[in-house]
Amino acid sequence: MEIANLPISASQRSKLLSAGYATLSSLSSLSPSHLARDLNIELQEALEILKVVSDAADRSKSTDGHHQALKGVQTAWDMLSEEQMQQHITTGCEDLDHILRGGIHCGEVTEVGGVPGIGKTQLGIQLAVNVQIPVEYGGHGGQAVYIDTEGSFMVERAHQIAEGCINGILDNFTDHDRKILACQEWMQPNSFLSNIFYFRICSYTEQIAVTNYLEKFLKEHKDDFDDLACRTRILSGMSLKLMKLAKTNNLAVVLLNQVTTKYTEGSFHLTLALGDSWSHSCTNRIILYWNANERYAYIDKSPSLPSASAPYSVTSKGIRNSTSHCKRVRMM
Repeated sequence: MEIANLPISASQRSKLLSAGYATLSSLSSLSPSHLARDLNIELQEALEILKVVSDAADRSKSTDGHHQALKGVQTAWDMLSEEQMQQHITTGCEDLDHILRGGIHCGEVTEVGGVPGIGKTQLGIQLAVNVQIPVEYGGHGGQAVYIDTEGSFMVERAHQIAEGCINGILDNFTDHDRKILACQEWMQPNSFLSNIFYFRICSYTEQIAVTNYLEKFLKEHKDDFDDLACRTRILSGMSLKLMKLAKTNNLAVVLLNQVTTKYTEGSFHLTLALGDSWSHSCTNRIILYWNANERYAYIDKSPSLPSASAPYSVTSKGIRNSTSHCKRVRMM
């Protein structure tokens, strides 16, 4: 059960969510004094909240009975069948799709990290467009939600990439068929743009609100935080929510992450932002990097894919194959 469903006051619910407590399990082993300190409330109020949590947990167990332990159980054969039937969203680059075995995986969370200017936003926009390619043309006929925490989304660029996607589809047809298809409504860039739902996020509270669809929470809390423990709990809660959404709805969740410097063993190294706890939240991780003057994508983490790298280019049409004459895919 989620905190949003607990029979407590709106103020208590907001304080819990703001402190990073989103589920009953996140409160199961918490002491009243610890909760009172995290929420800045009286000890008696913390005791009352934990009593409600305990009662809700007991009701959940009694309702589910002995079947609780079996909820979500799969056989190994089921898992293999699901993996073989897994859908993918093309990146627009054949070499990158090749090492990903078809593209970005649906039903999983994929983290994409890299230095500024390497093409993370370009890839994010490209995927938001490509997921809309109709099923009859090898796509999903889907829609995209783009949550922007930096203000880097460019609608003009999305329009360009949509045009490139449309032209790529039309290139597979004769001149006669191309003219007929080009007149269809869905073959217009504006049609693609109307299926990208954009959220501009300026604070962690807005991030939580969008992730959990809590409008009231968004209005009540507007300040950012510096507490590292609180930050870790909130990131953990959001990652669990995203993983659940990906699995339940067969979504491809893509997280674009910046790099930062980390001091280890006497020197500074580039590492992905958000810390070690977040690094365990994704199913797959792709690192984008420069090799001389060429962009490369490297599979850094995946339970089903071997480590491999592939070159790619950012063109006026979007993400495409590398323009280098000596391009190659390298398996690690």
